[in-house]
Amino acid sequence: MTKYLRLLPALFLLSTATLSVKAQSTATTSSPYSRYGLGDINPALLPQNIAMGGIGVATNRISGFNNVNMLNPASYASVNLTTIDIGVYGSFNKLEKSGVAPQTNSNFRLNHIAFAIPVTRSSALSFGLMPYSELGYSYRSVSPNLGSGTAADTNAVNYLYNGDGGLTRFHVGYGFMIGRHLSVGANAAYIFGNLKETQSTEIPNLAGVHNSRIEESNSIKGWNYEYGVQYAFDFSARKHLTFGYSGAAGTSLNSQRSYIVSSYFRDTNGDEGVATDTSVNNQQASAKIRLPNINRFGVSYQYDGKYLIGADYTMSNWSKLTFAGANKGLQDSRTINVGGQITPNSNSLNNYFASVDYRLGFIYDKTYLNINNTDIKRYAITAGLGLPLRANNSSFYKINIGAELGKRGTLVNGLIKENYINLHLSFTLNDKWFQKYKFD
Repeated sequence: MTKYLRLLPALFLLSTATLSVKAQSTATTSSPYSRYGLGDINPALLPQNIAMGGIGVATNRISGFNNVNMLNPASYASVNLTTIDIGVYGSFNKLEKSGVAPQTNSNFRLNHIAFAIPVTRSSALSFGLMPYSELGYSYRSVSPNLGSGTAADTNAVNYLYNGDGGLTRFHVGYGFMIGRHLSVGANAAYIFGNLKETQSTEIPNLAGVHNSRIEESNSIKGWNYEYGVQYAFDFSARKHLTFGYSGAAGTSLNSQRSYIVSSYFRDTNGDEGVATDTSVNNQQASAKIRLPNINRFGVSYQYDGKYLIGADYTMSNWSKLTFAGANKGLQDSRTINVGGQITPNSNSLNNYFASVDYRLGFIYDKTYLNINNTDIKRYAITAGLGLPLRANNSSFYKINIGAELGKRGTLVNGLIKENYINLHLSFTLNDKWFQKYKFD
């Protein structure tokens, strides 16, 4: 027991350091679609669930292995071992638009650190840190002839748009059983971070003209509350049908907005100099950001140690998202997740690959974006592995790998199609901590 207690300060410092870094980090996405709303919203899922199409509303222990499933805090009630999950993330995307050369990007980051600790035989506490949203884009449009329409005017105007930043989510949750089949739980999630967007106007071929820039920054922080319930029908000791529901309340976050208008020059090498003048520097009063209500429904069937299949349906009322009382013009989103895993023989001693979890899934997402009267949709297939490592009598380890191959958007109506691959890797520990021994 003593050796585990010695690890607690190190784990606390790691969590705190990660929290500090994430609070100051820049975005790790490169998508023009992230400019809308609060940026690209990240699902509160770990690689083991992402690889199964993102299902999680009706899952808890997967083939007897404990997981931290923040998507439904009722799942914490099934945690019977101290569970730690630390993961990284990488993304590769290709942006396409008719008449424009494709653009490729890649991003990497430390993705999450999550804990779940049993409190009683039928309840557990969870806490952890992961991204909530990401803002990251950079593109330009060009207007020839200073907008005059005169062919002799060669002074093109460049309009540059950039966004950077993101929000981070730190949660504390608790789940417990009521009877043998019903579990309930709740999360309190603190969301914080900075979103910065700039719009610049440049006339590179006209001497003596100042370039101008509008910079808007939002420092955001506040609490969001989530809740969930799961009910399991046990057909035998190893066969379970589980129904789940989880939701997020439409709470408000605090936003401190700044608005700056400045002028600047570029030198002969194209490098930008310091601002020559700031005509507006407006630090606005604190305002409220109203988050949407989110409702998720799920079902899963599991044969412990053999297979799991499930499906989720999510309704998110993003049409209600407001900044300082102003509606952001989004639409309600609808998402379908389908997936599962199979384990040939979880107890195999002679064939390692028979004990591996093989995962597969599919995602359909009618996103909250409607641009140029066109719904922006996302389609993806997912796959992954759960690789067990050598265990002892009290400790169990697994490496979880998940991949998502998908596309978002379309080339019609002057829009952008995004093809992407997201990769997830995590290390999961299940261990017996905080046990009373006669001798230590």
